Amino acid sequence: MGIYIAIDYGKKRIGMAHCDAGEQFVFGMPTVANQGGRKAIAKTIMDVLVAKKAEALVLGLPRNMDGSEGPRAQASRAYARNCVEAFALPLMLWDERWSTQAAEAAMIGQDMSRARRAAAIDSHAAAVILQGAIDRLAGGVL
Repeated sequence: MGIYIAIDYGKKRIGMAHCDAGEQFVFGMPTVANQGGRKAIAKTIMDVLVAKKAEALVLGLPRNMDGSEGPRAQASRAYARNCVEAFALPLMLWDERWSTQAAEAAMIGQDMSRARRAAAIDSHAAAVILQGAIDRLAGGVL
């Protein structure tokens, strides 16, 4: 059991979420703009990892609906290799199909405005990714 950080890696934004040490609750975090270069982004993420005392990472893997992997999945796999090297933490790739749709449906259910949803969708998607991963690790999901 420990604190995991989920990353929803995108070309423009990087959504992040974390769980509590008991792996029962997931919390979205502020979105990180994917700009300023790899080192700047890595430092921002490292600051979060240190502040939260993270023990592992969960990175969303954007598969196609048929389960195949296209360019976005390949980019995420490359990013995963960079994360393992940069952060020296265990990393799990998690199938993120439907994560954005699930996050958006939840935010609509909360009656969030379109503008607020656009600003928060990436961190909410990261929370969906993390929840799926910790449920699977706990044996609650097949």
